[in-house]
Amino acid sequence: MTEKIAIHTDAAPAPAHAFPQGVRKGPLLTVSGQGPVDPATGKYLFPGDVKAQTRRTLENVAAIVEAGGASMGDVMMLRVYLADRADFAAMNEVYEAFLDEKIGGAAPFPCRTTVICTLPRAEMLVEVDALACVD
Repeated sequence: MTEKIAIHTDAAPAPAHAFPQGVRKGPLLTVSGQGPVDPATGKYLFPGDVKAQTRRTLENVAAIVEAGGASMGDVMMLRVYLADRADFAAMNEVYEAFLDEKIGGAAPFPCRTTVICTLPRAEMLVEVDALACVD
């Protein structure tokens, strides 16, 4: 039986609650929801700027994916949680540019679900989690 292991990296923010940054079991790697937090300080960044928050959030997700032995090209699914439907186009612009930068034409973009919802912190405009398959 394959062992389930917690993933940790200093390149992404430490979890604020009782869960790991990510978990890997066999080829599956999941990344806990990430927000626009500076890994070094634990501070929420870019209040009111969904584009900058989306970029920082995706950088945090990518750091955990890489710490788990995968790349953004190995990500099968990204779930995006937005606080405001009006931010969808701005988030999507940064999301597409980030993935194009990380994987370009090397692999198809991951599947995605976008949910408009209330997020855990008022300063959060976006949160993202991921599922990857590690080769």
